[in-house]
Amino acid sequence: MTTIAEILADRGYHTAASVDVPYYIRGGMNYDRGFQTFYMNRGQDTMWSLVPLPGYHHEALDTRESWRFESDRCAPRTFTAAMQWLERHYKEDFFLYIDTWDPHEPWDAPDYYTELYWPDYDGELMLPVYGNWHDVPGYTKAELLKSHATYCGEVTMVDTWVGRLLRTVDNMGLTDKTAVIFTTDHGFYFGEHGGLFGKMASDKRADGTLHSYGEPGSSWAYSPLFRELVNLPLLIHAPGIPPGVYNGLTSAVDVMPTALELLGMEVPAFVQGRSLVRGMRDPSLPGREYVVSSIPFANPGDPVNAVDNFLRTLAEHPVTTVTAGDWSLLYSPEVGCSGLYNLADDPAQDNNLIDANRDEARELHRLLVQFMRETRVPERLLSPRLNLKVQQTVQNL
Repeated sequence: MTTIAEILADRGYHTAASVDVPYYIRGGMNYDRGFQTFYMNRGQDTMWSLVPLPGYHHEALDTRESWRFESDRCAPRTFTAAMQWLERHYKEDFFLYIDTWDPHEPWDAPDYYTELYWPDYDGELMLPVYGNWHDVPGYTKAELLKSHATYCGEVTMVDTWVGRLLRTVDNMGLTDKTAVIFTTDHGFYFGEHGGLFGKMASDKRADGTLHSYGEPGSSWAYSPLFRELVNLPLLIHAPGIPPGVYNGLTSAVDVMPTALELLGMEVPAFVQGRSLVRGMRDPSLPGREYVVSSIPFANPGDPVNAVDNFLRTLAEHPVTTVTAGDWSLLYSPEVGCSGLYNLADDPAQDNNLIDANRDEARELHRLLVQFMRETRVPERLLSPRLNLKVQQTVQNL
C-alpha cells in the first residue's frame, strides 16, 4: 500500500503530520510512512486513559496529571505543533496532515466548555456504557444528558482550535492558494435507537445486565450502524471553487484522490476512491451509486480492534450498512437482524421497512456482495454474507 504522503514526498512536497492517535504507529501500522516530519503528541488513548485496566498502565495517565491549562491538552498541543510547523514552512509546497483523537472519550475538556451546555457541571468524568443505557442498573437519563454535555464541550474545544489553525492559515496569506479538507471517522450514539450509548455494544451478562466496556471476558454484541455513526462531515475549501453543497453519495476513500486532483496530479490506478473535484465544480453531477460502511469484515469468534488497540471477540456478526438513493440497508448475516430504512421519509431511521420492501433490500444486499467480491474479501468472510435472511425466508445470491 502506498500512502498519499509517500506520493507527494516523491513529487517534491514537504510532507508533515501532527497527530495524537497512538494506534497509527503501534502494532506495525507504520502510519508515519512518507512524512518527512512527524509529530507524535503523546498522552492520548481510549477512555481508559483515566480508568486503567488492571495490569495496564497508560502513558496518558502521566501526561494528564501534568495538565494545568487548556493548551496542555492533547488536541491543543496537536494543533499548536501544526501551527508552529507552518510558521517555519508556509512558503514551501507542503502537505500537512493533522489528526486528533478528541472529541473521542474521555470527554475531559476544561470545565468552562462543558458549562456552556451544563451550567452546573461539577467536573465528573462521564463515560459511555457501550450498549443500551437501560441495561445498566441504576443508570439515569440525567447521566446520559450530562454525558452529552461533556461531549459537546469537547467538540467545542476542538472546534476552537480548528478555528485557530484556519486563522493562522489566513494570516499567512495561504487561504487563496491552499486546499483545506476536514472530515472525521464516525459519529456517536447518545440514547438513539432504543437507548444506544456508544459506537458499539458490549454483550450482556447472564442476568441481562451490560458488561462494562473493557471488562475481562466481554465481547462485542449486535452493533447497528445507523446514520448517527456513518454520516460524516466532509468540508473542502479549494482555491477557485465557489462555496456550495454537494448532495451526491461520497465515501472516505474519495479524500485521497480528491487531494491529488486538486494538486493537478494523476490518481494512481490502485486507488479505489474517486475524486470529488468534478462534483465540487458542478454539484448537479451524480455521486456514487452506493456506499458501504462497516468495521473490518469479521465473523463471530474473531478478535477485532474495532474501538481501540484491545482485541475483543465478536459475539455476533458485525452489521454493515449499504446506502443507495433514499434507501439504507443495515445488513446482518443473522436471521431477522437486518433493517431497511427510507432516509427521505424517515431520516431518524425509526421504521424498519424490510418486510414490506424485500426487493429494495435484495438490491442493496446484491450491491454489498458485489462490493465484497470486487475488493477481494476472503471467502471465509464473504460466504456468511451471501444470503439475505429476512425472518425465516432466505434469499440467495
